Amino acid sequence: MELWYALVDLLPFEWAEPGSMYFMKNALLAVLVISPLFGLLSTMVVESRMSFFSDALGHSAFTGMAIGALAGSIVDPLWCAVFFALAFSLLFTWVSHRSGMANDTVIGVFSSTSVALGIFLATYGGRSFSKFNALLVGDILSVEPKKILLLGGILALTVILWVVSYNQLMFSSVHPTLAASRGIQVFWQEALFSAAVALVVTVSMTWVGLLVINSLLVLPGAAARNLARNLRQYHLLSLVGAVAAGIAGLLTSYYISASAGACITLYLAVWFALTFLLRTKRL
Repeated sequence: MELWYALVDLLPFEWAEPGSMYFMKNALLAVLVISPLFGLLSTMVVESRMSFFSDALGHSAFTGMAIGALAGSIVDPLWCAVFFALAFSLLFTWVSHRSGMANDTVIGVFSSTSVALGIFLATYGGRSFSKFNALLVGDILSVEPKKILLLGGILALTVILWVVSYNQLMFSSVHPTLAASRGIQVFWQEALFSAAVALVVTVSMTWVGLLVINSLLVLPGAAARNLARNLRQYHLLSLVGAVAAGIAGLLTSYYISASAGACITLYLAVWFALTFLLRTKRL
C-alpha cells in the first residue's frame, strides 16, 4: 500500500496530499480493481440475457448477511453472504437446467424468495432493519486495504477464467445445445460463470450498494455492444467504460457528497446514451 500511496501523492488533488485522506486513496484503488471486474463480467451478463441475475444474487447475499448478523461473532457476515450467494448461484443453475423454464422466470422465483427470507431474518424478533440500510446505498470510502487485496485476488481469478474458458462460456450462452454436442459441459460452464458473478456481487455490495449493483453489471456491456464491431472491441469498450465511469463517479461523489455507486451508475447511463446515439448515426 505504501507504493500506491506514493503514486497517489503525485495527483493534483487536495485529497492526494501526502499523509492525508487515506480513505479516499483506498477508495480509488478499490474502484480501479472493482471496475474491471464489472467490465469483464458485464459482457457475459448481457450476452447470456441474465441482466437481473446479479440483482437476484444481491438479494441472496443480503440474506446471507442477515444470517451472519443473527450468528453474531460466530462467523463474519461477509463470508456467510459469500457462501449463501455461491449456493444460490449453483442452485439457480441446477433448477434452470432441470426445469426447462426461462431464465427470467427462475430468477424471479429465486429473487423474490431470497429477499423475503432476508427481510424476515433481519426483522425477526422485532429487530430493526436500519442497520442494513448501508447495504442498500454502499460506502466505498469505508473500504479497507485487506478487502482491496481480496478484490485483487478475485480480479486475478476472473481474468484467468476469461483466458481459459471464455470461448466455451460464450458458446454455451449462445447455443447450449450445439455446445453440448461439441463436448462442452454446459452446466458446469454456466455454474462457473454464475459463481464468479456471485462472488463479485457479494464482496463488492457493501461498497457499491445493492440498489445499483445490477446496473454496474449491465451498462458497461450494453454500451460496448452499441459500438463494438468484434469481440475484442466489445471487451475493450466494456472495460474502458467501466473504469472511466468508476473513476469519474468516485471523484464526483467526493466533491458533491453523494453516493459513489449512484454516481458511477449515472456516468455509465450517460455513456450508454452516447453510444446508442453514435450507433444510430452509424447505422
